Amino acid sequence: MDFVFRRTYRGPLKAVILDWAGTTMDYGCYAPAVVFIEVYRRKGVNITMEQARRPMGAHKKVHIREISRIEEVAEEWKKVHGRAVTEEDVEAMFQDFVPLQLACLADYADLIPGTLEAVADFRQRGLKIGSTTGYTREMMEVLLKEAKRQGYEPDSSVCATDVPAGRPHPWMCLQNAMNLQLYPMEAFVKVGDTLPDIEEGLNAGMWTIGLAKTGNELGLNEKEIAALDPAELQKKLERAYKRMHQAGAHYVVDSIADVPPLLDEINARLAQGERP
Repeated sequence: MDFVFRRTYRGPLKAVILDWAGTTMDYGCYAPAVVFIEVYRRKGVNITMEQARRPMGAHKKVHIREISRIEEVAEEWKKVHGRAVTEEDVEAMFQDFVPLQLACLADYADLIPGTLEAVADFRQRGLKIGSTTGYTREMMEVLLKEAKRQGYEPDSSVCATDVPAGRPHPWMCLQNAMNLQLYPMEAFVKVGDTLPDIEEGLNAGMWTIGLAKTGNELGLNEKEIAALDPAELQKKLERAYKRMHQAGAHYVVDSIADVPPLLDEINARLAQGERP
């Protein structure tokens, strides 16, 4: 047979799946980072902010485990405890992490500038809004309450603890699709500030947009950015953009405020038969 049928979606986008910390709230993605540092400090091991941030986007227990595998951290742990980190240690640190994170989440829950305007744009387009996070459901309830108080309420919210595995696996994105009762996957856009966010969206067959300035890749809040030398800021941003592009993001912008114009471009690509 010389020809085969190829099914191609040429309709518009149907939904946007947003991350939380560093994407819609908590400029600089500080809430989890400061708690990871405290959790390790309680075990006598001092880790840097960079080390605390490195696995950002994963389920929080996985994140703690991944920090322990960083060579410098593993060596310091062995000096302090005389042995390598065990799974029991990881579990104990996660049990410490949960109440500490719950206690400070609301302190880092301010919406990132441009979030409400971007969400209003998504709504005007008729798009549904889903969300994924490495936070547990208990933590997510705190953020959902704070977000709603400020005017943001997604149609669906899925946590790493709601599915078999968190990022970079696609299950949270796919669960959002089921919750929203929408398909195909190429009609979705995943937006996030970490490399696992991008991998999650790609693995789910979605368009992906990385946010380089407001989240974990830059790791600075608005005040810190304003105080930074412009040349140094540009250097850090270029690194963030490069890392996100190398991870496979279809687009990389500074913040959620820059997302709406990209949706027009993605719609045009879909109309031509392109897929993520």
